[in-house]
Amino acid sequence: MPPQTPAAVTVNYASPGTQVERLSDLTGKQWKSGIAAWLGWLFDGVEIQLYTLVAAPFVAHLMGAAQSDPGVKEKMAWIQGAFLVGWALGGGVFGRVGDVLGRSRTLALTILTYALFTGLSFFAANWWEMMIFRFMAALGIGGEWAVGASLLVETWPRKWHVWVAAVLQTAVNIGILLACLWVFVLAGHAEKFVFLVGIIPAGIVLWIRVSIGEPEEWHAAKASGTKPPGWTQLFRGGLLRTTIMATIVCACALTTWWAFLFWHVQHLRSLLNAAGRSSADTQRLLSAEFFMVIGVSIFGNFFAAWLAKLMGYRNAIAVLLLGFFGAIFGTYCVPRDYRSILFWIPWVGWFSGVFGLFTMYLPSLFPVLLRTTGAGFCFNIGRLAAAFGTVYFVHYSGGVDYRRALLGGGFLLLPATFFAMLMPDIRDGNG
Repeated sequence: MPPQTPAAVTVNYASPGTQVERLSDLTGKQWKSGIAAWLGWLFDGVEIQLYTLVAAPFVAHLMGAAQSDPGVKEKMAWIQGAFLVGWALGGGVFGRVGDVLGRSRTLALTILTYALFTGLSFFAANWWEMMIFRFMAALGIGGEWAVGASLLVETWPRKWHVWVAAVLQTAVNIGILLACLWVFVLAGHAEKFVFLVGIIPAGIVLWIRVSIGEPEEWHAAKASGTKPPGWTQLFRGGLLRTTIMATIVCACALTTWWAFLFWHVQHLRSLLNAAGRSSADTQRLLSAEFFMVIGVSIFGNFFAAWLAKLMGYRNAIAVLLLGFFGAIFGTYCVPRDYRSILFWIPWVGWFSGVFGLFTMYLPSLFPVLLRTTGAGFCFNIGRLAAAFGTVYFVHYSGGVDYRRALLGGGFLLLPATFFAMLMPDIRDGNG
């Protein structure tokens, strides 16, 4: 039987919010921290998806080449890979800053970073400038994940954590839907205009700095006089095994997810182009299809939360990853046309609810002053693997057969499922 959570990573949830029974019992500080994290994740979703939806025509324009040019596909992959590397590094860097400087201060810094550089993408004049802007924006997006998750772990009632995870993941989904809507509205206009919406979240930074204080649990840990643990503690004692297992699971699952998010759009685009659809019509259909996938994933988030309540985080994550593999395999095991693929793709969105569980599960594995560092490291090192996978699988497919690339990426979910069962088992109790 897999080991239980080691004593070294047992979380102290003693906080004013622990005894809360109803939403009306929450304090103003708890509501504000929840709203701040939710808005941060909402705009994460917007910033994440904008490039994916317009990558092929935008990069082709920057290079002055046709979308079918193999060089365009290669540069698209490098830009997306740089984005995922930045996401990983941002999670590590800002994760450490969050443990030292505080959650709300760091949250504001991460949002300002990704808002600024997404907006600057409007001015990209060539593909490598775009790659730099996406890398810099991703630093903020990666940092926001670990900091926002830890902020809510420390301020909201423990028994609600699985539902908080579902609501947070829904914020990302809604952000992605807003990006789809934005691209749909601007279909027929120059692709660079879609990036201007990225500036909007900069406006919430001032409110966060004025209204959101640091969690009492973080203050108590800082005031205890205990020397803050260094990041190397992640690889010592009882934390070593947890860190390794969590990193492997995140790396495998995220590689599959990001290969799907990025290349399934390109796969559908190639099917629509082969069917003779116009450029504007193709863009609208892609936005509508992605809207469907992410819409289904919102319901998947709450299914994942229910499953975690029923069987615990570890078992729920393993079951969902196995279902995720089944959905990917069913979608891409044989060639399908655009219409027939629409039956299978929503199931990918349904099982992607697994990623919502990581938001409350990973921070709970680490001590308070190592929480954003540990969660940021494990989850975002997975981004490095995903960055490699995004580039590798397009070469694996010969730069043409996206279906083969997507199917190959799906098989990484099998080791992810295996290692998930070796993780510590955490349950949030009733509620």
